[in-house]
Amino acid sequence: MAHIGRALELGGAGDRAAARAALTEIWEQVRGTGDALHRCTIAHHLADLQESVADEVAWDHRALAAVADLDDERVQQHDASLRVRALLPSLHLNLADGYRRAGDVGRARHHVTVAAPLAAELPDDGYGTMIREAIARVGALLDAGSREPLAAP
Repeated sequence: MAHIGRALELGGAGDRAAARAALTEIWEQVRGTGDALHRCTIAHHLADLQESVADEVAWDHRALAAVADLDDERVQQHDASLRVRALLPSLHLNLADGYRRAGDVGRARHHVTVAAPLAAELPDDGYGTMIREAIARVGALLDAGSREPLAAP
């Protein structure tokens, strides 16, 4: 996770290409049989660093696939407050938004429909509110037929 954190710092400093390269290198080491938490985290962040929506959606799918191999015990080794179920709303939100921007309304709506009840279970804190509001925004953008990027609140 420390290596992943250092790669994310590159992206936070504005060097998306370096962050993408560093995370891709780590991915090559863990793909397939590596730790599911590492695979989920890397794929989740690599999705945000892609140049195309299609590549972003592919990485979002990898993150969702990796979470299926996780359990609460493993995620709590990283952070005692984490639960696998709490990761799902964000992963489905990302897929919903990617499909929306790609023009695949049916798949986008499916992931919004899955994300919304899962997000309702999130705590009433900053993170939970952010995810619920983003799901609502993606739903509204779908209703409006918009393929524009999701703007920050």
